[in-house]
Amino acid sequence: MREPVYFGVKHRHFAAEGARENEWMGKRVLIVGMARSGIAAAQLLHKAGAVVTVNDGKAEDAFGDKLDVLKEMGLTFRLGENGLDALDNQDMLIISPGVPIDAPIVQKAEKMRIPVLGEMEMAARFIPCDMVALTGTNGKTTTVSLLGAIFREAGKVCYVAGNIGYPLSAAAMLAKKEDMVVVEVSSFQLETTSTFHPLSAAVLNVTEDHLNRHGTMDVYTGLKKHIFDAQAEKDFAVLNYEDDACREMADDLHSHVLYFSRLHEVPEGAFVRDGQIIWRLNGEEKIICRTDEVRIPGPHNLENALAATAIAASRGVPGAVIRHALRTFAGVEHRIEFTRELDGVRYINDSKGTNTDSTIKAVQSMLVPTVMILGGYDKHVSFAPLAEEIAKTPLIRHCVLIGETAKQIEAALTDAGYAHFSHAKTLKEAVQMCHDMAVPGSNVLFSPACASFDMFEDFEQRGRIFKQLVNQL
Repeated sequence: MREPVYFGVKHRHFAAEGARENEWMGKRVLIVGMARSGIAAAQLLHKAGAVVTVNDGKAEDAFGDKLDVLKEMGLTFRLGENGLDALDNQDMLIISPGVPIDAPIVQKAEKMRIPVLGEMEMAARFIPCDMVALTGTNGKTTTVSLLGAIFREAGKVCYVAGNIGYPLSAAAMLAKKEDMVVVEVSSFQLETTSTFHPLSAAVLNVTEDHLNRHGTMDVYTGLKKHIFDAQAEKDFAVLNYEDDACREMADDLHSHVLYFSRLHEVPEGAFVRDGQIIWRLNGEEKIICRTDEVRIPGPHNLENALAATAIAASRGVPGAVIRHALRTFAGVEHRIEFTRELDGVRYINDSKGTNTDSTIKAVQSMLVPTVMILGGYDKHVSFAPLAEEIAKTPLIRHCVLIGETAKQIEAALTDAGYAHFSHAKTLKEAVQMCHDMAVPGSNVLFSPACASFDMFEDFEQRGRIFKQLVNQL
């Protein structure tokens, strides 16, 4: 079994601009991976006085104008190469989340005794204000977005950053001492943390995902738990009481453990009793709101609301503020997002359904007959649980399969005794097929259960294209 490996050097948190400059002034830093986080990291470290070299395996013309801001700074570019030679004479290597910890450049840096930091770990050391964070297989983006709404409702300038698509490095360049930062954290980012210290942190759930990178569920689960490692006794760890893997994390944590549950009362945390969300801490209880007041639909979103309640309340946000946010927060783009109604058929964009558990939750949210689109990039996970859920859900009338996992999903559906599926070569063809077979009063659900990289840049591009295709019908 592969053991989790964590990179980084022990380091204090930055508290002021002067500390940032003093710490990094003149340091020679190589940044690998020029997606959004890499570009923001380069800007942050240049501002802090580092001598920055940026590297990416893609050639310069693949970036369009995205790197113009770095060109204006006069940074050194090493594009269209693997970056191994660029390590010479560097003091630090910063890697983007897309760079695995067993990449050749990381292995070479280790041999050269060059410290390796992930972008999030590096950026967190610049954050001057309170920071909360959460991870989990599903529900991260909805929950951090809801938390952002709660803290803004409480009067805070709040930056929602990290895996959500707005780099923590970008937030670090703007945040002030009195602000709040909410961080969505992926397992990829947790591979490279050492001092990352959210005052309240949560693991929402742990189900099979990203095994093509992490190898085993033990490694993947260990990485999720790693979000708590830098916490102290006065900090809060928030865990899903209904998830066995999460609940077992409580055994050896240093921080104050809270739970959230929609099915059971918990010793401390957020739970449901008699149709009401209750917050309990230190023997005191507060009613937050009725469960039917939570605007975002579905039992999974009630769990997300409970997790957000526990984190916000642990930071002292009043119940009335949380209540208002739960009543008014409408959800996030690409997550069970209503797109259009045409000829009595509702089209739903769930492009953020990038794993089987997420798509199972989308399936469970369907209340009328539904045809759905499945398939995408292969992350080496089993589709059997999803196929079994579809097979036992009469409302799922037909599945259109796309992408490199189409044959695997077909096999799983067949094994589950479900025979109502077709294949499409493109998303456009799949949308047209669903349009042709859907009847008034039904749904068309796009919830791929896979990543997007076989056909699209990311799930956001995939979702936008789905919506464009639907609106062209």
